[in-house]
Amino acid sequence: MSAPLVLAVPSKGRLQENAEAFFARAGLALVKPRGARDYRGTIDALDGVEVAYLSAAEITAQLAQGTAHLGVTGEDLVREMIPDADCRVVLLDGLGFGNANVVVAVPQAWIDVRTMADLDDVATAFHQRHDRKMRVATKYMNLTRAFFAEHGISDYRIAESLGATEGAPAAGSAELIVDITTTGATLAANGLRVVDDGVILRSQANLVASRTANWDTAERELARTILDRIAAQARAKAFREVRTRFAGCDDALLDDVKTLFNVEAPFGGPTSSGMLTLHCPPEHVAALATVLRDRGAETVSVVGLDYVFGRENPLYGKLEAALTP
Repeated sequence: MSAPLVLAVPSKGRLQENAEAFFARAGLALVKPRGARDYRGTIDALDGVEVAYLSAAEITAQLAQGTAHLGVTGEDLVREMIPDADCRVVLLDGLGFGNANVVVAVPQAWIDVRTMADLDDVATAFHQRHDRKMRVATKYMNLTRAFFAEHGISDYRIAESLGATEGAPAAGSAELIVDITTTGATLAANGLRVVDDGVILRSQANLVASRTANWDTAERELARTILDRIAAQARAKAFREVRTRFAGCDDALLDDVKTLFNVEAPFGGPTSSGMLTLHCPPEHVAALATVLRDRGAETVSVVGLDYVFGRENPLYGKLEAALTP
């Protein structure tokens, strides 16, 4: 029996719930045959896939090592934990949850520090005044070093944070911080604010593929199946199917509504009987229906779509391109 394709997903909390819901929407229900407390699972009705429930950091490490083929983890961890990340993994798709920003935050009392250039000036002055470098508390050491170097800041040193990073300045263990935030409320509660140009990374949960995993024919076919369903569900979500039939339905009308409403005609133009099927973005459906009725349609039907499978799969295409020498 060949080795399974390994899909690594978060093992607890909101990230696990969101990841399971994401795959379920694509018809890929994650199941634990041996019970809810097990850390191994499968995908219902899809043989050859092993689901590994791990922490986000473990997922990132296994993707880098090639012991997981696909995984759900934050871009912040990918960029922080994996040197030359783009050479070892490929970020296939942002999943729309787990959103957070990695930011540079300074005490609110530093009223003259609005930009990273201001921070550079303060760092130099701090070193001269105190005969030591300004301390930056963070768990994101690699992202911090790269971002500070990009802004030409060298007069600082990193104080590795092992606890609540936002409390470091008040505790006297650092002058400023680099940390992850969603709303900024925790920073504000600790007397901190984000520097205007201090967003290092806008992160979210991503579907990530390992470049270093074993990608034989079986693994690629399983990945194609998984990514086909994900891409088809995402495409379906972006449209509603609109149908109508009337004598005045012709190619000129089709050209007009394409221009007005960014619709697609997945099965071509109107039939000889005037039947037309369109895929329309949800926000334009009502206006499209109005135009069709104004042009002579008696009835316009609108239905939701579960999946729209196309000949080309952009997600699998991205994976194939990443794996091609």
